This record gives sequence, C-alpha cells and structure tokens, in this order.
Amino acid sequence: MTDESQKEEILINVTPSEVRAALLENGVLQEVYVERAARRGLISNIYKGRVLRVLPGMQAAFIDIGLERTAFLHASDIAKPNVAENGVEVPGIRELVREGDEIMVQVVKDPLGNKGARLTTYITLPSRHLVLLPRSDTVGISVRIEDEDERERLRGMVEELLAEKDLKCGAIVRTVAEGADREALAGDLRYSIRLWDIVKERFSKSSVKTLVHEDLSLPLRVLRDMVTGDVENVLVDSEDDYEAMQEFATTYLPEQRPRIELYKRRRPIFDLHGIEDEIRRSLDRSIPLKSGGYLIFDQTEAMTTIDINTGGYVGHRNLEETIYRTNLEAAVAIARQLRLRNLGGIIIIDFIDMEEPDHRDNVLKALEQALATDHARHHVTPVSPLGLVEMTRKRTRESLQHILCEDCPACSGRGFVMTAETACFEIFREIIRQSRQFEFDEVMVLASQDVIELLLDEQARSLAELEEQTGKSIRLQTESLYLQDQFDVVLM
Repeated sequence: MTDESQKEEILINVTPSEVRAALLENGVLQEVYVERAARRGLISNIYKGRVLRVLPGMQAAFIDIGLERTAFLHASDIAKPNVAENGVEVPGIRELVREGDEIMVQVVKDPLGNKGARLTTYITLPSRHLVLLPRSDTVGISVRIEDEDERERLRGMVEELLAEKDLKCGAIVRTVAEGADREALAGDLRYSIRLWDIVKERFSKSSVKTLVHEDLSLPLRVLRDMVTGDVENVLVDSEDDYEAMQEFATTYLPEQRPRIELYKRRRPIFDLHGIEDEIRRSLDRSIPLKSGGYLIFDQTEAMTTIDINTGGYVGHRNLEETIYRTNLEAAVAIARQLRLRNLGGIIIIDFIDMEEPDHRDNVLKALEQALATDHARHHVTPVSPLGLVEMTRKRTRESLQHILCEDCPACSGRGFVMTAETACFEIFREIIRQSRQFEFDEVMVLASQDVIELLLDEQARSLAELEEQTGKSIRLQTESLYLQDQFDVVLM
C-alpha cells in the first residue's frame, strides 16, 4: 500500500493526434503515458490470427495478426486443455498449434525494436475490480493487498460468485478491490462476462487477421486502472474526453465521477508542475542530483546501465559518508526515473563503492522502498561481488525515449561521431588506396567544413607529403551538408 500522506493527481492532455497522461505524487511527476493516433499501443487487444510457422526448437510459433511484423507465441502462453498435473508431460508446440490454424490471441507485449508483438491465448478481460480469466479456473489476489483476512474475504466472495453463475473460468482480484463489497464485484463480473460473450461472437464471424476487441482509449484506461483511493482528482483539457470519462464513470465507477474535472485555464495543462520540462529532462543521458552528484543512463537493446557519480558533492566529514549519502539520494532518484522513462528488462546499477556493509544494505533497502509504488513488476538482487545491483523490471510497452525519439542521423544511434582528425586520416588512406589501383591526374576531396579546415591547418604538412608521395595534386572542397565523418574522394 502507498503511504497515507501520498497525494496523487492525474493530468490528461488531449490533442487531435496524441493523448498524454501524467501521474503526480505530491506534485512530483512519476509516470507519463503517451498514446498517438497513428501508433496506438496494442496491449490487451484481441485478434483472430493464423499460425504461419511452428518452430519446435524454440517451442514457439509465429502468428499473422495483420501487423507489419509477425507476432510471437510461446508454448508456455498457450492454454492447454485437459492437461493433468500429475505425471502428464506438458504438450509440445506441435501438439498445441499447427500451421494454418486460426487462433484467438491477445497481445501481452507491444512490438519493441525489431521484435514483433508477444501473444498469449490466456485471454484476460480487465474491469475495475477484477480481471476475468475465461480460459483458467484459478482465483488470484493482487500481491499489493497485504492483509491476509482481506485476501481471504475477497477470494471467498469471488469464488462464490463464479460458482453461483456456474462459470468455468477464473479471475484476478485487483488492488483497487481492497474493501470492495459483494455487489461491486458482482457488477464487474457481469460486465466481464457480457464482454467475453461479445468477443466470442465477433471471433466466430470475423475473417483472419482481424482485430476482434480493442482495449479502451488512454483516458478511459486511466480511470479503470489508475484511479485509486490515493488519487484526489483527474484533470482533462478536452471537453469531449471529459464527457466520455463522465459517462464511463457513471456506468462503471460512479464513486469516481466527482474526481474528474474539466481543465479550462489558458495555461497548458502540462505546464502545471513543470511537466513538459520534466519530460524533456527524462530524455537526457545525465540526471543531476540535488547534492551535486549525477546519474548516467545508457539504454541499449540488451539492458540499461545506470552509473552514479559524486560530482561536486563534498558536504560530509569523510569520503565514505559522502559516497553513502550520494548513493541514498541516487536510489530514490533511480526508482523515479525508471518509472518516468518506463525502462524495462535487465537493469544494472553501478553504485559508488562503499566500504561499510551496513551502508550497502541501507542503500539496497532505500532502492526497494522507493520502488514499492512502482506499478510494473520488478525484482532486485543483492549487491554482486563487483558492487553492482542487478534488477529486472517488466517491460510491456516501449520506453519514453523510444516513443518520443529516433536514432540520430549523424551517428546512427551510436552516440558518437568520428573526430575531424580521424576523418583526415581516413581520407589520406583512401587517397593512397586509390592511387595504387587507378590512373588519374588529380584528386578532389569533398568533406565537412571542420575537416577541410583541419586539412588546411594542422594537417597541411601531411597533405603536402601525400601529394609528393602519390605524385598527384589534391584539391579540397567544403560540402556544407556533409557530417563530420562523411567525405568523398573523387578521381579526376
């Protein structure tokens, strides 16, 4: 559970082609969700797909659901009918699906980078308090509900409701259901069952590669998934979306209607609390700490690494105390940045080395405590022998950087470009290579202004020696559109 003093607010900014939602805790931005009309997220969408290829070696299949890239379905994500638990081996992928099969699948992970969407056949239909599991028979309780008596109360009510309706399905009780009465749970169950009937009917009538069921738009998902007892108000700057949210709340969440407000002020809603500035800062590689230290984030395809540096922080009596205080502050800042940037997968944190075992333990506890309010599932391991903290954070949608940015055309995503000096030496080698293979009278070098200036200044002597060595005249020409590591050697 979140701290009682934690006050949350949600701001929703709507434009014709983009919707953004910001979650603030005590006025500090914690999470940002971005949904663009041209590339809406696919998570929870249900499709009628066709099995294209079955790969026994990977125990997986590729499914065509009508997207640019084929989606991926692992054997562990396929509902297995009539598989006994005792002594019966789990079927292989070829026993579960065959090429050409038509299959109902749900997206559990958006396409990321070059990877297609991740699918499951264990369909889930979320409502306010419950997640219906039509192809399971288990009843689960959110781990965030910690009180054992409350867990048993909720489990008992849900099991009774499922038995009364003679339903061969299961459910997960969500965190917001803590304290909910039987009628609230029964209403959610009725809604979910109606929706499941509609999904099955659409599936039977649809052609292959069809979207059978699309999840709610971002403003309505915010109401369903994020508005808990800690959220004091939800501000939205679009009248149409405000009315849609009021209508949705009237039907499914009547107790939430008073919290939804239409933002009418002239000042842009994301200028409140400096949200726009925070989003821009979250794209920076370096994040300063109040103490004078700073964090360095490096995001790659395989993992994210975070390095902590003391910077100019010398405010305590000795070095060990300085390092300890910097690491404590960094632990809290890292937890916030992981949520804000929506970083997932493997994360390696290189805290500054600490001599005292108690200090290491306290920093790890501070990190875990700061991550306690994170909605994404995560796991933190103890400090490794090399002093690194390894953790994982569930990644279902693209990071904020991947949504808002693209690879730099100058460096192609490397994060660096060739120096002008290196470009000069590359040009020299290319001229020598060409002189040994072809006959020509003169060479023209086309390069950026910085490279040409270096050739005429510091490298002028080397250029003259090269002309003497090759016996060829070398002309230089500046190309204003060339990047620093771009050049052409033209034989004349």
